[in-house]
Amino acid sequence: MSKAAFLTLALVAASAVAENTHDRAFYEAKFFNWMTEHSLKATDGAHFVSMLKNFADNDDIIATHNAGKSTYQLGHNQFSHMSETEWKAYVNKGLIKDREPGANIHSAPTDLSSLPASIDWTALGSVTPVKDQGQCGSCWSFSTTGAMEGAYKNKYGTLESFSEQNFVDCDNRKNGGKDMGCNGGLMDNAFDWAAKNGGVCTESAYPYVSGTTKTAGTCNQASCTKNANSAPKSHTDVQVNSDDAMMSALALNPVSIAIQADQSAFQLYKSGVFTAACGDSLDHGVLAVGYGTMDGLDYYRVKNSWGTTWGADGYILLGRGDEFNKGQGQCGMLLQASYPEV
Repeated sequence: MSKAAFLTLALVAASAVAENTHDRAFYEAKFFNWMTEHSLKATDGAHFVSMLKNFADNDDIIATHNAGKSTYQLGHNQFSHMSETEWKAYVNKGLIKDREPGANIHSAPTDLSSLPASIDWTALGSVTPVKDQGQCGSCWSFSTTGAMEGAYKNKYGTLESFSEQNFVDCDNRKNGGKDMGCNGGLMDNAFDWAAKNGGVCTESAYPYVSGTTKTAGTCNQASCTKNANSAPKSHTDVQVNSDDAMMSALALNPVSIAIQADQSAFQLYKSGVFTAACGDSLDHGVLAVGYGTMDGLDYYRVKNSWGTTWGADGYILLGRGDEFNKGQGQCGMLLQASYPEV
């Protein structure tokens, strides 16, 4: 780069952060450390300036929020260099809308005294490590495998990691399914397809690649051996708008849930109980793995599929109680929950 071009870039970078709280040097120092941590490089000068501006904006958002009184904290992660619009396009959450009512309903128990005060299936060894869907709208497949993995562990005593790629490539109309790979799906659909398919392959035998390729591949499950015991005998939908029903279901196994995850606070969530204003336009499939209380706040613990650098090592605590979304659950999490019986 010529000296003139470098000076021009420096002026553009300085101008880009002129409206932020601190000067350019403050953000640049943090940004260079962040780039090293996440092994990220700019493709050219303009890309660097754009990322720095987004990082500075997000740094101000984080500092302002964390300086106030809130039940949750924000922090930098792998999305810190993205604007909210860029982040939404990158994550491409991927939940399709049409869901048929299930034949089996898990209703709220009449006697709540037998429910544990808290439960965490992660601590109990029924949850695999956090995975990363990457740039593919395959959240539904990660929620599905998470619920199947938990049910399988609790029945057979062994924690297996099941293949999201098996669902993304093969659970489609061509193969008797209803889901659409990186263009979205539903957990109930995937449970039904896994049942008809006679189970799915393991992660190691059919590894996930669509996060990088950004598309589904050719169905290749003939090259691996399906775990027949992973095939759901049926699946059960959890009674909507009921914390009692959700806690009762979670006392049995991890539960697939759908949430609205397109609000800006989700991009930078770091820790604490998420109680921000949040709607119920469901767009993201995740996995509820337990519930509890922290600092007087009731919560559900939820496993996401955006890797471990997002949130609390890949998890989020969603507020629990009938004050959220008029009883529909924080981010609508009580509207579309289900789990398989393997």
